[in-house]
Amino acid sequence: MRKIRDVLRLHFDRGLPNKMVGKCLAISPATVHEYLTRFRQANLSWPLPADLDDTTLERALFPDARTRTTGSRTEPDWATIHRELRRKGVTLALLWNEYLSAHPDGYQYSHFCERYRQYAAKLDLTMRQTHRAGERLFVDYCGPTVDVLDAQTGQPRAAQIFVAVLGASGYTYAEATWSQQIPDWIGAHVRCFQFLGGIPSLIVPDNLKSAVTRPHRDMPRLNATYRDMAVHYGTAVLPARVRKPRDKAKAEQGVQLVERWILAALRHQTFLSLRELNAAIRRLLDTLNRRPFRKMPGSRLELFLGLDRPALAPLPAHPYECAEWIKARAGSDYHVSIEGHAYSVPHVLAHREVEVRLTARMVEVLHGGRRVACHPRTLAPGKATTLREHMPAHHQFHHDWTPDTALLWAESLGSATRKLFEKIISSAPHPEIGLRKCRALRKLAALYPVERFEAASNRALELHRPTYRVVQNLLVHGREQGQTLNTAADQDQRRQHVTHENVRGPEYFEVATHA
Repeated sequence: MRKIRDVLRLHFDRGLPNKMVGKCLAISPATVHEYLTRFRQANLSWPLPADLDDTTLERALFPDARTRTTGSRTEPDWATIHRELRRKGVTLALLWNEYLSAHPDGYQYSHFCERYRQYAAKLDLTMRQTHRAGERLFVDYCGPTVDVLDAQTGQPRAAQIFVAVLGASGYTYAEATWSQQIPDWIGAHVRCFQFLGGIPSLIVPDNLKSAVTRPHRDMPRLNATYRDMAVHYGTAVLPARVRKPRDKAKAEQGVQLVERWILAALRHQTFLSLRELNAAIRRLLDTLNRRPFRKMPGSRLELFLGLDRPALAPLPAHPYECAEWIKARAGSDYHVSIEGHAYSVPHVLAHREVEVRLTARMVEVLHGGRRVACHPRTLAPGKATTLREHMPAHHQFHHDWTPDTALLWAESLGSATRKLFEKIISSAPHPEIGLRKCRALRKLAALYPVERFEAASNRALELHRPTYRVVQNLLVHGREQGQTLNTAADQDQRRQHVTHENVRGPEYFEVATHA
C-alpha cells in the first residue's frame, strides 16, 4: 500500500507521467497505469482522507474475489488438508492438484493457499506447527508430582510423571517414575517406545541433566547413556534450546493435558505402590487419547494409527539395557578398576584413559570409540578378571607355565627331563618356586642339543642331585656322559695337574712352616 500511495502522490501532486513514476518507484508503467485505473474505478478522490487506512484502501482498490466466487466453487475439506500436510513429502501444491482434479472449477493455487492459511490461523498456535508423521517425539516431566504411600510406614514418597507426545498426531504417553535420574529416565523411554510400537526419527527433550550434560544453543553435549540409547534405537536427540518453550510446544501441551485430565482426576485417590499408580494412569491415558478434538475431526488415537504409526521405524530385536558410562585409566598392570574389581584391557593401553560402559551384566571398555575389551560384570571386590590375549607375550608365557604344561614340555625332550622336573616341582616348598626353577632349566635347554640336555638330566638323577646348578655344571664341563662331578679324588687329580707361575704348590707351605 505504501507504493500505491507513492504512485498517487507522484501522479497527482507532481504531475509526472506514468513512465517517470515507474522509474522512480522501480515498477513498470503498466503497473502504474493499473493502480491509477483502479483508483478511478473506486470513485476515490485525491488527496485521500486522513482516516483512510491501508486495509480500507486495499479493499477499495482490490475487492476480495472470494465474495464473488465462493458461492459457486466447491470448498475443500480444510481439516483433511491440514492433517495430510503432516505426512512426509506432502505439500500444498500436491493437495491443490488433487483438489483441482476432483473439482476442475475449484480455486486457483494462490487462492487455495490463502484460504488454507486463513483456516490454519483459527487453530491453536501449537496445532499450526507442521510436524511430519513419525518424525518427532517430545519428552518432558510434569511439574506436579503424585504421592505414593509406603505400605509399611505410611510415609508419602513423591513420584515424577514422565510425558511423551508425538508431534504429528499428539498421541500421548505418560507414566510415573521414582526420580528423573538416568535409570528412570532411560527406562521411561524404553517403555514409551514399546507403547508406541516403533521409533521416531527425533527425540526432543528438555535440558535436564539426565539428557544434556552441557546445554548449548547449537552444540549441546548429551549424556553418554542417553546418546547410547539413541544409537541403540537408531534415532537422534535434538534438545530444545534453553528458555525456548516453543521448541517443545507439543511437550508443554502434552504436560498440560496430563495434568488436567489425569493428575487432576487422581487427586483424591491414594496409592500404595508405583505399579498401582501407573495402572490408574494407563486407564486415564487411553481415555485421553480417544477424546475427540474440539476444532478438527478425529482423535489422537485415530491420527496416530493413520499418520504416526505407519511412519515409525520398527523396534529393535532387544530393548535397550540401561548402561552407565565412566572414564577410567588403565594401570601399569593393564587393568581398570571398577567398583573394586579389576578388568583387563590390551596391554598397549596401559596408562591410557579409556571409556567404560557398565550394564547389569557386562563391562565394556572402549578406546577411540572402538570396543577393546568385554567382560562379564562381577561384584567380587579385590579380585581381577584377565583375558590371556590382553597380556604381552612374556606374561602369556608366565600365565601358561603351570605344572602340567611344564611336565608336558619336559616330556617332549625325554623321560629323564620329565623325571627331573617332577623331582624339582615335588620337592619345592611351593609349586611356584618349583616352576621358576623349571623355567630356568627351559632357558638352559635352549643353549644345548636335546641329547646332551637329556643326558645331563639323567646324570643329575643318578647323582641324586636334581638341581639347576648340577645340570648346568655337567653341560658346561661336558660331563653329562657319566664322569663324576666334584668328588674328592677328582679334585686331587685336578690339583696335581695344575701348574702355573702364580699357583703356589704344597712345597711353598712346607718351606714356610720350617722357616
